[in-house]
Amino acid sequence: MDDRIKDLQSKMDKALEHLSAELATIRAGRANPHVLDRIRVDYYGTPTPLQSVGNISVPEPRMLQISPWEKSMLKEIEKAILCSDVGITPTNDGNVIRLVFPELTEDRRKELVKDIKKKGEEAKVAVRNVRRDGNDVFKKLSKEDVSEDEIKGLEDELQKLTDKFIKDIDKAVDEKSADILKI
Repeated sequence: MDDRIKDLQSKMDKALEHLSAELATIRAGRANPHVLDRIRVDYYGTPTPLQSVGNISVPEPRMLQISPWEKSMLKEIEKAILCSDVGITPTNDGNVIRLVFPELTEDRRKELVKDIKKKGEEAKVAVRNVRRDGNDVFKKLSKEDVSEDEIKGLEDELQKLTDKFIKDIDKAVDEKSADILKI
Protein backbone atom coordinates (compact mmCIF):
# COMPACT_ATOMS: atom_id res chain seq x y z
CA MET A 1 0.00 0.00 0.00
CA ASP A 2 1.24 3.46 -0.94
CA ASP A 3 2.47 5.67 1.93
CA ARG A 4 0.07 8.41 0.87
CA ILE A 5 -2.85 6.00 1.17
CA LYS A 6 -1.58 4.79 4.57
CA ASP A 7 -1.48 8.39 5.80
CA LEU A 8 -5.05 8.99 4.63
CA GLN A 9 -6.13 5.68 6.20
CA SER A 10 -4.72 6.76 9.57
CA LYS A 11 -6.75 9.99 9.35
CA MET A 12 -9.89 7.98 8.60
CA ASP A 13 -9.03 5.67 11.53
CA LYS A 14 -8.99 8.71 13.79
CA ALA A 15 -12.49 9.70 12.64
CA LEU A 16 -13.76 6.19 13.44
CA GLU A 17 -11.98 6.16 16.82
CA HIS A 18 -13.53 9.53 17.66
CA LEU A 19 -16.98 8.19 16.77
CA SER A 20 -16.41 5.13 18.97
CA ALA A 21 -15.39 7.34 21.87
CA GLU A 22 -18.46 9.55 21.35
CA LEU A 23 -20.78 6.54 21.22
CA ALA A 24 -19.26 5.11 24.40
CA THR A 25 -20.34 8.22 26.30
CA ILE A 26 -24.00 7.77 25.31
CA ARG A 27 -25.82 5.90 28.02
CA ALA A 28 -28.17 3.05 27.20
CA GLY A 29 -30.07 2.88 30.50
CA ARG A 30 -27.28 0.86 32.08
CA ALA A 31 -24.50 2.33 34.17
CA ASN A 32 -21.37 2.71 32.05
CA PRO A 33 -18.28 4.42 33.52
CA HIS A 34 -17.46 5.81 30.05
CA VAL A 35 -20.26 8.39 30.35
CA LEU A 36 -17.90 10.20 32.75
CA ASP A 37 -14.87 10.13 30.41
CA ARG A 38 -15.16 13.78 29.34
CA ILE A 39 -15.74 15.18 32.82
CA ARG A 40 -12.91 17.27 34.23
CA VAL A 41 -12.64 18.05 37.96
CA ASP A 42 -10.88 21.12 39.34
CA TYR A 43 -8.04 19.42 41.23
CA TYR A 44 -6.16 22.20 43.04
CA GLY A 45 -6.61 24.56 40.10
CA THR A 46 -5.91 21.99 37.36
CA PRO A 47 -8.68 20.44 35.23
CA THR A 48 -8.15 16.72 35.81
CA PRO A 49 -10.06 13.73 34.38
CA LEU A 50 -12.57 12.34 36.89
CA GLN A 51 -10.93 8.90 36.67
CA SER A 52 -7.71 10.42 38.04
CA VAL A 53 -9.24 11.74 41.28
CA GLY A 54 -11.26 8.71 42.33
CA ASN A 55 -12.34 5.15 41.75
CA ILE A 56 -15.43 4.61 39.58
CA SER A 57 -17.33 1.38 40.16
CA VAL A 58 -20.64 -0.17 39.07
CA PRO A 59 -22.20 -1.70 42.22
CA GLU A 60 -25.59 -2.20 40.50
CA PRO A 61 -26.61 -2.36 36.81
CA ARG A 62 -28.06 1.18 36.88
CA MET A 63 -25.72 2.87 39.37
CA LEU A 64 -22.22 4.32 39.28
CA GLN A 65 -20.31 4.95 42.47
CA ILE A 66 -17.38 7.36 42.67
CA SER A 67 -15.01 7.02 45.62
CA PRO A 68 -12.57 9.95 45.60
CA TRP A 69 -8.98 9.37 46.66
CA GLU A 70 -9.31 12.45 48.87
CA LYS A 71 -12.54 13.21 50.75
CA SER A 72 -11.98 16.93 50.13
CA MET A 73 -12.65 16.29 46.42
CA LEU A 74 -16.30 15.22 46.96
CA LYS A 75 -17.72 18.72 46.44
CA GLU A 76 -15.53 19.35 43.36
CA ILE A 77 -16.56 16.04 41.77
CA GLU A 78 -20.22 16.74 42.51
CA LYS A 79 -19.92 20.22 40.98
CA ALA A 80 -18.20 18.86 37.85
CA ILE A 81 -20.95 16.26 37.33
CA LEU A 82 -23.69 18.86 37.80
CA CYS A 83 -22.04 21.16 35.23
CA SER A 84 -21.59 18.33 32.69
CA ASP A 85 -24.02 17.04 30.07
CA VAL A 86 -24.52 13.68 31.83
CA GLY A 87 -28.02 14.70 32.88
CA ILE A 88 -28.00 12.90 36.23
CA THR A 89 -28.01 14.54 39.64
CA PRO A 90 -25.31 13.05 41.88
CA THR A 91 -26.04 11.89 45.43
CA ASN A 92 -23.30 12.69 47.95
CA ASP A 93 -23.34 10.81 51.28
CA GLY A 94 -20.10 12.30 52.64
CA ASN A 95 -17.97 9.31 51.58
CA VAL A 96 -18.94 8.48 48.01
CA ILE A 97 -20.96 9.95 45.16
CA ARG A 98 -23.65 7.84 43.54
CA LEU A 99 -25.22 8.34 40.13
CA VAL A 100 -28.47 6.44 39.61
CA PHE A 101 -29.42 6.02 35.96
CA PRO A 102 -33.19 6.21 35.41
CA GLU A 103 -34.89 3.81 33.04
CA LEU A 104 -35.01 5.40 29.58
CA THR A 105 -38.39 6.43 28.21
CA GLU A 106 -39.35 5.60 24.63
CA ASP A 107 -39.06 9.29 23.61
CA ARG A 108 -35.62 9.58 25.19
CA ARG A 109 -34.47 6.44 23.37
CA LYS A 110 -35.60 7.88 20.04
CA GLU A 111 -33.85 11.15 20.87
CA LEU A 112 -30.62 9.27 21.64
CA VAL A 113 -30.86 7.33 18.36
CA LYS A 114 -31.19 10.64 16.46
CA ASP A 115 -28.10 11.91 18.29
CA ILE A 116 -26.20 8.70 17.44
CA LYS A 117 -27.11 9.04 13.75
CA LYS A 118 -26.00 12.69 13.80
CA LYS A 119 -22.63 11.69 15.24
CA GLY A 120 -22.37 8.98 12.57
CA GLU A 121 -23.02 11.55 9.84
CA GLU A 122 -20.32 13.82 11.30
CA ALA A 123 -17.86 10.91 11.18
CA LYS A 124 -18.82 10.19 7.55
CA VAL A 125 -18.26 13.84 6.66
CA ALA A 126 -14.81 13.67 8.27
CA VAL A 127 -13.95 10.55 6.22
CA ARG A 128 -15.23 12.16 3.01
CA ASN A 129 -13.17 15.28 3.73
CA VAL A 130 -10.07 13.09 4.02
CA ARG A 131 -10.98 11.50 0.67
CA ARG A 132 -11.45 14.92 -0.94
CA ASP A 133 -8.08 16.15 0.39
CA GLY A 134 -6.42 12.94 -0.83
CA ASN A 135 -7.92 13.30 -4.30
CA ASP A 136 -6.69 16.92 -4.45
CA VAL A 137 -3.17 15.73 -3.61
CA PHE A 138 -3.38 12.99 -6.27
CA LYS A 139 -4.52 15.47 -8.94
CA LYS A 140 -1.44 17.61 -8.21
CA LEU A 141 0.77 14.56 -8.84
CA SER A 142 0.13 14.85 -12.61
CA LYS A 143 2.47 17.85 -12.58
CA GLU A 144 5.20 15.67 -11.05
CA ASP A 145 5.56 13.14 -13.89
CA VAL A 146 3.20 10.57 -12.38
CA SER A 147 1.15 8.67 -14.98
CA GLU A 148 -2.60 9.13 -15.21
CA ASP A 149 -3.05 5.37 -14.69
CA GLU A 150 -1.12 5.52 -11.42
CA ILE A 151 -3.19 8.52 -10.24
CA LYS A 152 -6.41 6.71 -11.23
CA GLY A 153 -5.22 3.65 -9.27
CA LEU A 154 -4.56 5.77 -6.17
CA GLU A 155 -7.98 7.41 -6.46
CA ASP A 156 -9.67 4.01 -6.82
CA GLU A 157 -7.80 2.64 -3.80
CA LEU A 158 -8.80 5.72 -1.78
CA GLN A 159 -12.45 5.29 -2.82
CA LYS A 160 -12.41 1.63 -1.70
CA LEU A 161 -10.91 2.71 1.62
CA THR A 162 -13.57 5.41 2.00
CA ASP A 163 -16.35 2.89 1.27
CA LYS A 164 -14.93 0.52 3.90
CA PHE A 165 -14.85 3.25 6.56
CA ILE A 166 -18.37 4.44 5.71
CA LYS A 167 -19.56 0.84 6.11
CA ASP A 168 -17.74 0.56 9.48
CA ILE A 169 -19.35 3.82 10.66
CA ASP A 170 -22.82 2.61 9.60
CA LYS A 171 -22.23 -0.67 11.45
CA ALA A 172 -21.16 1.13 14.66
CA VAL A 173 -24.17 3.47 14.47
CA ASP A 174 -26.59 0.58 13.83
CA GLU A 175 -25.18 -1.47 16.74
CA LYS A 176 -25.42 1.43 19.18
CA SER A 177 -28.92 2.35 17.96
CA ALA A 178 -30.09 -1.25 18.42
CA ASP A 179 -28.55 -1.27 21.90
CA ILE A 180 -30.42 1.93 22.84
CA LEU A 181 -33.77 0.77 21.43
CA LYS A 182 -33.53 -2.65 23.12
CA ILE A 183 -35.77 -2.63 26.19
